[in-house]
Amino acid sequence: MRYTSNTNTGCGPDGSPAVAANAQGDDQPARIALTVGPLLYHWPRQALMDFYAELADSAADTIVLGETVCSRRREMKLDDWFGLARDLAAEGKEVVLATQALIESESDLRLVRRLAEQADFLVEAGDASALHRLAGKLPFVLGPHINIYSREALVEHAALGARRWAPPVELSIEAIALVNPPADPVRALDGAPIATEVFAFGRLPLAFSARCFTARHHRLNKDECEFRCMSDADGMLLASSEGQPFLVLNGTQTQSAATQCLIGEAAALRAAGVTRLRLSPASNRFTTVLSHFEQVINHGADAADALREIETLVPAGGLCNGFAHRKPGMELDLATEAA
Repeated sequence: MRYTSNTNTGCGPDGSPAVAANAQGDDQPARIALTVGPLLYHWPRQALMDFYAELADSAADTIVLGETVCSRRREMKLDDWFGLARDLAAEGKEVVLATQALIESESDLRLVRRLAEQADFLVEAGDASALHRLAGKLPFVLGPHINIYSREALVEHAALGARRWAPPVELSIEAIALVNPPADPVRALDGAPIATEVFAFGRLPLAFSARCFTARHHRLNKDECEFRCMSDADGMLLASSEGQPFLVLNGTQTQSAATQCLIGEAAALRAAGVTRLRLSPASNRFTTVLSHFEQVINHGADAADALREIETLVPAGGLCNGFAHRKPGMELDLATEAA
């Protein structure tokens, strides 16, 4: 089987940590690889292609491609995603192909089957139907919507062929370390440690529904939605009765209004055994955000300065990191980051 990967990430092929040595031979902190998660919004085809062309020259180690939210979003067919994957792989990026998080039809299942039948790229399982197709056939990534909340569950999925794990976004850093402890990590079938990839930037994907909330907002049927979600490059902001940003409607997906940002958590993440960070695409200067993460996480740049600039780039709703600290997800705990 063939898997296209970037060999310059400072990590093993499974994402396990690697320790680099400086010119004096001293050990340096393990590099944390940066993954660009799947695009969760419905962008016009040209905007999408321009976005990924810019990522080809970015600090991203891995890029996850594919439609994960709604099968009606047809700007890109599966063959288009394959072509884009090959282009990015030729630029030295590891490419992962993602399946939908909510499978609703036989046509959705056909796409899952096609992904499971190819052998050029790693696949990220978005739900149990993808696990069923991939188990015992291809190594795969456990997406953040697979309910892994214990070490026993991760061990069970590793036996099916999982080699990388993106924890559910509501898990704290402490809980993540308990599920896949750095001193005794869960092992994949080949004996390599399962890599842990934490959702470190982006509006948090919280829930999915068979109902399209964007269509409902516009008083349209889901099957006649007119693709209204394309008008909201970062989703549609929903305020509370007090006028405070609360949630974001993104078609069938509900997200947090605040943008998760764990750029100040490098030490805690490393201590928890995290070897990868996932950054979810946003419309405003995303490669700048990606560059800040690279400089802070892997080169020791000042996190507070980066956080201040990132705060000016994110959509309305501000920043949050509450879940990472066992607090309400919408909170921003700067004291913990500074500690």
